[in-house]
Amino acid sequence: SALVAGWLKHFVKLDHVADLLVALALLLVVEGVIPFLAPDTMRRMLIEVARQDSRSLRIAGLASMLGGVGLLYLIN
Repeated sequence: SALVAGWLKHFVKLDHVADLLVALALLLVVEGVIPFLAPDTMRRMLIEVARQDSRSLRIAGLASMLGGVGLLYLIN
């Protein structure tokens, strides 16, 4: 653990790693809300997503990434 921390500090500031871990933890919490509160709705949504063509999924992924980058820009 100390070896990894020492190696990381040369490449990434540890406070940034902590921020990244907080963001990951929040992502997991948010991602878990729908399956916890409405598992049947989640199943139906996944079936609908599986029916989408690759182009539609890529466009949705791009929109999500751009929205995230835009939000990060506004926050910082």
